Amino acid sequence: MRSLPKSEDLTSLVVRTDFGDDVRWEAFIAALRSTDEYPVATFVSDPAYAGVTIQQLVDADAAAEPDDREFYLFVADATTLADDEFPLLAVDLDTEPGRSFRVPVRFYGDVSANLSIANLDFADFADAVDATGTYRGSD
Repeated sequence: MRSLPKSEDLTSLVVRTDFGDDVRWEAFIAALRSTDEYPVATFVSDPAYAGVTIQQLVDADAAAEPDDREFYLFVADATTLADDEFPLLAVDLDTEPGRSFRVPVRFYGDVSANLSIANLDFADFADAVDATGTYRGSD
């Protein structure tokens, strides 16, 4: 598998792994972009990532040079694109590689912004999920 691309400055990497419905992918992008007036994501829509597992993404990041590694990423998979809340899969690539949780697009900005500036750690969000493993904002 190819290495992961680098996210653009102060954005988070969003990797598409489901290629079954381009209309839903475009609806997801529009929903995510509507959450903030500034760019919030580096979108990766490359069929080379079709169906990849979390472990494959973790391994691809671990194989990169240290300066090219990401600390986390978001996956737009079949679950993301099938649900009107577009619950992305957030994946830790650094402290607990492979640890993950879901985050609906409406809470993405909070998670992405805080992770991109290292204001909060991945665990701060992962430890605050509901019974379904989904982060739905802070209390």
